[in-house]
Formats: sequence, structure tokens, C-alpha cells
Amino acid sequence: MSKKSNLDPAPQVDAVKAESEIVSEAELNDVMKKYDRESNTRIWEGVPHTIVTTVMILFSLYCIWSTLFNKSALEIRLTAFLGGIVIMGFLYYPASKKHVRPNYMPWYDWIIMIAGAACFFYWCFSYSSLARVLTSATKLSTMQVLIGVVGLLTIFELCRRCVGVPILCVLGALLIYTFATGLPLKRLIYTLFYSTGGVIGTPAQVCAKFIVVFIVFGAFLERTGISKFFIDLANKIAGWSSGGPAKVAVISSALCGMVSGSSVGNTVTTGSVTIPMMKKTGYKPEFAGAVEAAASTGGQIMPPIMGAAAFLMAEYMGIPYGQVALKAILPAVLYFAGIFISVHLEAKKLGLKGIDKRELMPAKDLLVKVYLLAPLIVLVWLVSTNARTMAFAAAVSILVAIAVGIPQTIVDSVVWRREQGSGSVAARAVKETIKTIGASLEAGGKGTITVAVACAVAGCIAGCITATGLASKLITGIVAVSQNSVFFALFLTMLCCIVLGMGVPTTANYCIMAATTAPILIKMGLPAVSAHFFVFYFGIVADITPPVALAAYAGSAIAKSNPMKTGVNATKLAIAAFIVPYVFAFSPALLFENISGVLEVVQIVLTAIIGIFGVSAGLEGYVFAKAPIWQRVLLIAGGLSLIYPGLLTDVIGIGVIALMLVVQMLLRNRQRAAVA
Repeated sequence: MSKKSNLDPAPQVDAVKAESEIVSEAELNDVMKKYDRESNTRIWEGVPHTIVTTVMILFSLYCIWSTLFNKSALEIRLTAFLGGIVIMGFLYYPASKKHVRPNYMPWYDWIIMIAGAACFFYWCFSYSSLARVLTSATKLSTMQVLIGVVGLLTIFELCRRCVGVPILCVLGALLIYTFATGLPLKRLIYTLFYSTGGVIGTPAQVCAKFIVVFIVFGAFLERTGISKFFIDLANKIAGWSSGGPAKVAVISSALCGMVSGSSVGNTVTTGSVTIPMMKKTGYKPEFAGAVEAAASTGGQIMPPIMGAAAFLMAEYMGIPYGQVALKAILPAVLYFAGIFISVHLEAKKLGLKGIDKRELMPAKDLLVKVYLLAPLIVLVWLVSTNARTMAFAAAVSILVAIAVGIPQTIVDSVVWRREQGSGSVAARAVKETIKTIGASLEAGGKGTITVAVACAVAGCIAGCITATGLASKLITGIVAVSQNSVFFALFLTMLCCIVLGMGVPTTANYCIMAATTAPILIKMGLPAVSAHFFVFYFGIVADITPPVALAAYAGSAIAKSNPMKTGVNATKLAIAAFIVPYVFAFSPALLFENISGVLEVVQIVLTAIIGIFGVSAGLEGYVFAKAPIWQRVLLIAGGLSLIYPGLLTDVIGIGVIALMLVVQMLLRNRQRAAVA
């Protein structure tokens, strides 16, 4: 038993508060810059800062307008979008960390930015005349080829700065292969720059049409104070129970993660509060960091906002986004249930206590703030009814987010007036509301850069694969190597997703896998939904899978623990993410595919949750007492049987789990009798 378990609850909470203050904002910024490439940005001050901020705000407004009202040709909208991305990208991201100093941007960055943006705007404003001429690659002039080359190289360089090198290595290998097949330069430039099969392909189309508006919505939502509400709510739900702070981390990170869509960002943001709390409660540092990393990473699979890749899934599979979110519910529940059960069993094993209920926020104070959920409720309602477009749903939800932020702004303005002794509350509230709207639009514009660039490069990768016919060759090769073994093909796909995901954002990872490995799985007989969810899941868990587990390493930096041990713990906690994809690959019922009725859904949900309990208990090695290896093996086996849908497997699983629970209770009673 941990020596901290005998502490008085009230002093324990005071200690928690004291340590949470140790993680300073400067330390958090350092962690973000180390593990999140998007955080390494230029520093603008004074007038330049105002100009750059204005550019970001105008871009976000343009994107919202374009998504809702722009009826121009697809090529016009997308090239204008990417031209704006190039300008914003070079204004924000330097060539290296050495260039990060106030109001500094080297002359060559200005030249690259202007030349690159001009290439896209040339295609945008000349589309009407060029579309009649450029009917094939042979019609390209030397100047148009040069424009295409400069435009593509600009996007590639911006990708290196804000996304990373690994995805460029994939693209580089494909370009070498493309030239090796004898494809002419004109044909390649036509495919990648002037057609809708390259830089303005499906990923960029989905980004401009849906993703950017939801990124802006997420920025507004974060500024309503909903993250703090989620943490307070999680504290009220589970903070008082055994090992409460870890459960708070699981719940709050699941809720906050679906809004932020960034594994590292969510780990640092919520982890600055939850990790010190977990350490003071008695959890080991590497376990505390792992809990936060695993839960934060899972935010991207949590409906209703599942990160940018989910919108791409809907487009690739040809189904409404609402259906994607619905199918993702049970796997997400299993993922977080596994982590929650693991932290509970770890707390019981160590004899850890929770937070004193007297220190938690009263229920009435939480109920007063329940209005903060209004934007999410409106979004879910609009998406589920399919009455209007996704873009319209996001736009309406943004307006609701602005509205729910006004009450707190008024309260803050009243407090400000009391402190100042004079001033207009209404004027102050209006001013602060405008500032919040501006900050949200700026954050939305900035958040779009990395996703848009990743989507553009992923489109180029897909374009190379299509132009060379590599997809069909890969399918033939994998089928031959696997000898028609679906499991072996799934295993190879998992390895590809994890390796690529170690340095590539989830969005780009999914785009590449959807163009390469997903068709292979579909060719081998898997339903399209199962194949796409499979590659989606394993692209996400790369953030917590060693040796390059960025979310886990960010958590370890805050917990001051061993990074590799933290990554291993995070992988063990997120074990559901490694098991469930194989299950719904062989049995799509887990994704609510091919089910007969409500009773079958209930059976699948209940047995799957009990099954994940068995797997988590087996890995943790504890239920009511420390479990020997043979009990752990049987718990895991019984759990896996229950997770796999089917009457026979359910009966076997229930029997094994029930037997192990009885054995564990007898073992606990024997240990108590021996102590007495």
C-alpha cells in the first residue's frame, strides 16, 4: 500500500494544488515546442502582430463564407484556399528555430511566400481561360510547368516546416518511383498541380469544405471555458473515488480531446492539471504521464468531433459524417473504458484515495454552467438530422458558441468595473466579446495551416500512386505475400500505419493509408467501413506507441518520468485500440454493421464492455487481489472472447470471467484471513 494513502484528504488536496502550480506556463510552452512542431512559430509584436492577426482573421472569415456561399468552380476555390495557406504558413513558420526572434522574417522567406502564393493565385484567377486550353498534359507550356513546379515546391517546403520530414520522405520515394516508370514531367505536373488528383485532390477538398470550419468552431468552443467545465465535471463524477485524479484525467481528456483534436496539445493542456494531481495521489510518474497521453490521444476517436480525419473518412466511404460518428461510438467507449478500468484497478492495488468531496465544486455551481454544452448539443442535433450541410451545422454552432460566451464576459466586466471603480459594463462586455471572436478566428486560421498542408501533400502522394498504377501493384503484391491471409494483411497494415504515424499527422496518415492499404483490405473481403476504421485507429495510436510516441513523451516531460516507460505504459493502457480494430475487421457488428435489432446492439455493447474489463484486469494483474500469471492469461482470453461478437464466444467469455472473479474473491479472503 502506498504511504500516501493514509494522508488526510484535505491536506492532500492542498498539496495537489501546490504542485499543479509548479508546472509553469513557460515549462508547458517548452514541452509544446519540443513535441509539437506546430508550436514553433515566429514571434510578431506591435504593428506586425496586428497585421498578421488581421490576415488570419480575414482568412477564417473567407473560409466560412466560401464554405457556405461560394459557388465558384472547385479549382478556383481550392487554389485560392491554398494560396492563402501559403501566405499564412510562411508568416507563421520559420525555416528553423534559429529564426524565431521578434519581428524577424528573412528576405528569402518573403520571396518564397510571394512566389508560391502567386502560382496558386495564377491558377485561380486564370482558371476560366486555362480550363479551355489545358485539357491534357501535352498542352502545358514551359512557363506553366515552371509555375506548377514552384507552387508544389513551396507547399513541400511549408510541409517540412509545420508538418515534418517523414511525410516528405514518403512523397520523395514515390516521386523517384514515378520518374523511374518513365512518366513525363509535364504529365506529373499536370496531375499534381493542375488537376483535382493532386495538391487540390480529395483531402484538400474536404479540408476546405468541412475541416476548416470545424477547426474554427473548436477554437471558439475552447474560448467559452468549456475545457475547465469538463475538468470540473469530471472531478464531480469521479474525483472522489479511489484514485480519483486519474479518472478525472480520463474523462476530462476524452471530452477536451474531441474539441482540440491534437494528442500532444491536449496532453499538455489538461496534463498540466491532472498529472501533478495523479502524482500526489500516489500514482507513479510514468503511469500518470501515460494515463494523460492515452486519454488525450483517444480524443480523436471520440464522437461527435473526431478530428479532421473523420471528415475524410466520410468522403472516402461515401456516407454522411453522422453515420461515421455513430459507428465510432462503441469502439470509443471500449477505448476509454479500458483506460478507466486500468486506473481504477491500479488505484485499488496501491490503496489510493480520491479527493475529499468537500473540495469538489458543488453540483449547483456545475448546473449553472451546463449552458456551455449548448454548441455541442446544437452541432450533434444538426448533424444527426441531416437537415442541413455539415458546414451549415458548424457555422450555426459557432454562433451558439459566441452566445454562450457572453454571460461569462458580462460577469467578468462587472468584476472589472468594481475593481476600476468606473467604466461601462456594456462597453467592456462588447469589447471583450469582439476580442474573443478575433482571437478565435485567429486561432482557427492558424490551426488550419498544418492540416491543409498535410492534406495537400497527401493528395500529391495519392496522385503519384494513381498516375503510376502503384495501388493495383501493391494490392497484388500484398495479396501474394499474405497468401490470402486476412490476418497477416491486417498485421502488415497495422505496422505501416504505426510507422508512418510516428512522424505524420493523423489526417495525412489516414489519407495515405486510405489510398494504399485500405483498398487492399477491401480487395481481401473486408467491408469498406471496417477497412477505413482499421487504418484510422492505427494512425492515431502511433502517438503513444514507442519508439516515437510524441503524446507519451509530452506527458513524461510534465510528469518528469522516463519517456520510454511512459510510452510503454500508455500502450498498455490503450490496449483496446490495438484489439478492437481486429475485432471489427472480422466482425463489423462492433461498428453497428449488419445487425438485426436493438437487442443485438445491447448484447454487443454489454459483452464488449465486460470483455474489455477482463483484458484490462489481466494486463493490470489485479481484481480483488494480485493475480498470478495463469489467472491473468485466463482473464485476457475471456475478455477477448467477449469483445468478439457472437453467442458462443460470449458464453465462453462470461464463464471464464465469472470463474476468475470467484477465484479472485477467494484469494482475497484467504489473504485477509492470513493477515488477521
